[in-house]
Amino acid sequence: MDKLAGMAMFVRVVELGSFAAAADASQVSATMVAKHIRIIEQRLGARLLHRTTRRHQLTEVGRLYYERCRSALAEVDLAEASASELQATPRGRLRLVAPVSFGSESLVPALVEYLHRNLEVSIDLALDNRAHDLIREGYELGIHIGDLQDTSLVARPLRPYRRILAASPAYLERAGRPRTPQELSEHMCLGHSYWRLQGLWHLVGPEGEACEVAVKSRFTTNQGAALRVAALHGAGIVLQPEILLAGDLDAGRLEAVLPQWSYQPTPMHLVYAPDRRPTAMLRSAIDFLVARFG
Repeated sequence: MDKLAGMAMFVRVVELGSFAAAADASQVSATMVAKHIRIIEQRLGARLLHRTTRRHQLTEVGRLYYERCRSALAEVDLAEASASELQATPRGRLRLVAPVSFGSESLVPALVEYLHRNLEVSIDLALDNRAHDLIREGYELGIHIGDLQDTSLVARPLRPYRRILAASPAYLERAGRPRTPQELSEHMCLGHSYWRLQGLWHLVGPEGEACEVAVKSRFTTNQGAALRVAALHGAGIVLQPEILLAGDLDAGRLEAVLPQWSYQPTPMHLVYAPDRRPTAMLRSAIDFLVARFG
């Protein structure tokens, strides 16, 4: 007789408490149930159940075998479900959260492409620079920039996040162009109020050399987009994500400052809760984002 069928019948006997109850649930005779159990005991060479007139109790071997059978049957169910899921069409509403600059400049165009490919998926994107509790707040996916704090999440590495220096041509004509990182201390540098050490910029050079520069600023804000606008209006040198400034650099509205130097690249990850059975929608979104930004 099939081993899995015998294991399933044994689990049913244990959980329902008797051969008769297992027979009713399986729509077979009690004799057939007993035959399943007898064949297993003969194969193992050990008794699994103490039989009484009212109820069957597990032996020590039976208790161990029961736990292993439950695990094995659960894995079989998971394999069956996963195989079916692989053939399913992604559908549903995907909730994800990402930092503001990366989300608006890079993630949104990618998600629009994903929607074109997956017509039965809709997306709810939150843009926020604060840390989020994905599980408690109901997000399936998150983009995290910086060191990972929540070790309970699955984290897929993406390309490191790069920040560069830039300023408007008008500002550079007026204040001069710094030739070394140390000369930044003589310029107006636009500050981000979320940074812990606003007066220190940690830069990395072309050979990986590190440089810490003390800078001063008369303008700070908590949004990179506002710092970009301030730089466009000649307020000073901005240190912001390359993706945020790329269009202005290409158009000549901003000029790169010390182009071989950048802020120390920051790790970036796609994070999500561990799930032994992800939906077709979630699996396709993870694969798409890792391929695009990994």
